[in-house]
Amino acid sequence: MITLQLLVNGLALGAAYALVALGFVLVLNATAAVNFAQGDLVMAGGLLGVALAPHLPGYLPLPGLLLLPVVLVLMAGLGLLLAAAAYLPLRRRPPVAVFISTIAAGIILQNGASVLFGPEPRAAPPLLSGGTLDLGGLVVAEQSLAIIAVAALLIAGQQWLFGRTQLGRRLRATAQDPEMARACGVPVTAMILITFALGTAFAGAAGLLLANRYFVTPTAGGDLILKAYIAVTIGGWGSVPGAVAGALLIALFEVGVSSVLSYPVALGLLYATLLIILVARPQGLFGEAARRRA
Repeated sequence: MITLQLLVNGLALGAAYALVALGFVLVLNATAAVNFAQGDLVMAGGLLGVALAPHLPGYLPLPGLLLLPVVLVLMAGLGLLLAAAAYLPLRRRPPVAVFISTIAAGIILQNGASVLFGPEPRAAPPLLSGGTLDLGGLVVAEQSLAIIAVAALLIAGQQWLFGRTQLGRRLRATAQDPEMARACGVPVTAMILITFALGTAFAGAAGLLLANRYFVTPTAGGDLILKAYIAVTIGGWGSVPGAVAGALLIALFEVGVSSVLSYPVALGLLYATLLIILVARPQGLFGEAARRRA
């Protein structure tokens, strides 16, 4: 039973990490540049949930679920601002200019959060009641199941959008070949803005999901962007399924392996696995690195 409980907890953590990595990959594909502010956007989503929670009526039974759409919309707006300030003015410059601008945006978010909330850890409200469920002797936290369900719905929604809608086809065309897409009449700049909005909304959702059980601090973004970077490296640059698989693998080490060994040992084994993958399969598990990326 303990093993099953760890599996559920690991899936919940991996599902939240998958949203972080997915937003990272969406922006990477659309712009061929890395958004190093992604981790700080996750932090911003968590603290946004913390800030909005006191304004919910106390009798509401599902505080986190009611906050989720608000966080998604507000974080999407923040993504538009990030694109307008840190990407669009520099899109014709060398990729390093965008790297630095997104790092600067992340630092601004960190310091702004420190001023507004202070350095202490904060917790967002749970998605459900925060209790547990007894499933045939297996006691599982409702929050873990809710995280898995919400992340799965968001990822499935992204797949449906990209695979079944005209907007999704335009977004994919922009990611695959922006110059050809522009020649075919696709508004590339608008598609890039939408991609930033989606990627930032996913980051905000991940922040809200993580901030109840794992808390959130203004400096949490650095660790999260590193995990997103590792996830897409393991899965393959540009691969959405690879980003999800890489995120789940990270959570497996953090929850499963660390329960048998210690956390530092589990972390060391994770990086050893990353090195092995880089040597044996440099393109990542899903082989998307054949495409050129900045």
